Amino acid sequence: MFFNIKEIASVSMILFAIIDILGSIPIIIDLRQKAGKIESGKASIVAMVLMIAFLFIGESMLKLIGIDVASFAIAGSLVIFFIAMEMVLGMTFFKEDSFETASIVPLAFPLIAGAGTMTTILSLKSEYATQNIIVGILVNIAIIYVVLKNTYRLEKLLGRTGLAVLRKAFGVILLAIAIKLFRSNTGL
Repeated sequence: MFFNIKEIASVSMILFAIIDILGSIPIIIDLRQKAGKIESGKASIVAMVLMIAFLFIGESMLKLIGIDVASFAIAGSLVIFFIAMEMVLGMTFFKEDSFETASIVPLAFPLIAGAGTMTTILSLKSEYATQNIIVGILVNIAIIYVVLKNTYRLEKLLGRTGLAVLRKAFGVILLAIAIKLFRSNTGL
């Protein structure tokens, strides 16, 4: 079992763009205000467990319910597309009713470890070694934890304008990722 720094860096950057924890700061701040607090450790651990579990059993689970990876990837690309549209256009497609368990739902799942992340993990599995994907996941979980722990500081540091610019920039990146994921799984 050898670790490949280039693969780890690639996986980490791809997951970082998909998870978009920096672009999610405005959403996290909003959740924190509505729920009262965010449990950073709990959200990070749940997201990590979901991502690593899906790396190992995701494809089997999809086969069990009769869904192929390409169909799941296309569905994930559509979810990513709509999340990106929310970010770029400032519209709301996804609404949450309850904020009592904000650290788990919607933060750990589906915001951090959602359909887009799971689809990406399955796609990465075909290109990269499993141990490098796990390290890439762990790198992102560490970043997520730091961001969740420091949302107050980040909010003050970036300001409203900085958060808006960051959200739009990551939205455009996510749009490109969604289109690429859609095209690569439909043959277009």
